[in-house]
Amino acid sequence: MKEVEIFTDGACSGNPGPGGYGVVLRYKGREKELCGGEAQTTNNRMELTAVIEGLSALNEKCSVTLYSDSKYVVDAITKGWAKKWRSNGWMRTKTEPALNSDLWEKVLNLLQEHDVKFVWVKGHAGHPENERCDALAVSQIQKYK
Repeated sequence: MKEVEIFTDGACSGNPGPGGYGVVLRYKGREKELCGGEAQTTNNRMELTAVIEGLSALNEKCSVTLYSDSKYVVDAITKGWAKKWRSNGWMRTKTEPALNSDLWEKVLNLLQEHDVKFVWVKGHAGHPENERCDALAVSQIQKYK
């Protein structure tokens, strides 16, 4: 199985507001960058979209190490929250719905296609790939201002 690294980041100017995402995929030293955005979104939606776009770019089952500076994303997967929300009909509690269920559904489906390990990295701390993803995400915001 191919071993791939995916670095992701999302950004938003205002929350909600115009947003962007950036992704760097790396396989055997070669890199591919992806980015995009939306006129009206949230930071968490852009973080999730980055993960979806990165995993969706893979053409076959891969062993993936996915790096994100979003605790929201990393914790929801590694601590099993997203699966629990789905099993509870996308409810976080009996009275509180889980936000972004449409995107979480896509993430969980993609995780069934690949072997993915999530790694949290501190944002804006000089991590080269995270900084590149942030720059890509911010560049997309400018399209909507």
